[in-house]
Amino acid sequence: MNKAIFFDRDGTLNIDPGYLGDPDKVELYPNVPEVIFKLKNKLGFKIFVVSNQSGITRGLITKEQVDAVNDKINCLLKEKNTSIDDFFYCPYHPDFDDIDKCKCRKPSPELVLFAAKKYDINLNKSFFIGDKEVDIECGNNAGLKTVLINHNTNERFELKNISKTPTFVAYDFNEIYNFIVTECNGGNF
Repeated sequence: MNKAIFFDRDGTLNIDPGYLGDPDKVELYPNVPEVIFKLKNKLGFKIFVVSNQSGITRGLITKEQVDAVNDKINCLLKEKNTSIDDFFYCPYHPDFDDIDKCKCRKPSPELVLFAAKKYDINLNKSFFIGDKEVDIECGNNAGLKTVLINHNTNERFELKNISKTPTFVAYDFNEIYNFIVTECNGGNF
């Protein structure tokens, strides 16, 4: 079985301008390519993105635009000899769609479980990294260790409102990498 890192996309890997549909506006956070490279090549993780993309059902962006943004992220990563192995996203929102369609929406673990089955992932040796409460809940719901990435230090106290706390809080990608190395060296991997 494989081990994986599941990342949220907007606000985690890249700056989130809101309903990102223009690939030319993709801007990765510092050290994202270098850390993804090390997670894949030094630690042997598969790398996936799991995101809510309700801008599609809201009519603000198209599926093609979401796919173009995903492609742009991989183009930027390939400049550093790495990539995301696969992207999974939910285009639905309960304000616009039937509740059955919305089952893929985080904090539901449906997309994580789908990816795990598709790629033979051992969830006990995997992580979910995101910048919002729904990301942490999604990871917890899938039985993953979770990391809250908090790029904006003004939001440090948001954690008090999270009912299911993350395994770790990081303020940059280097902290994420160091945490995962420590976990791997702890004998659980």
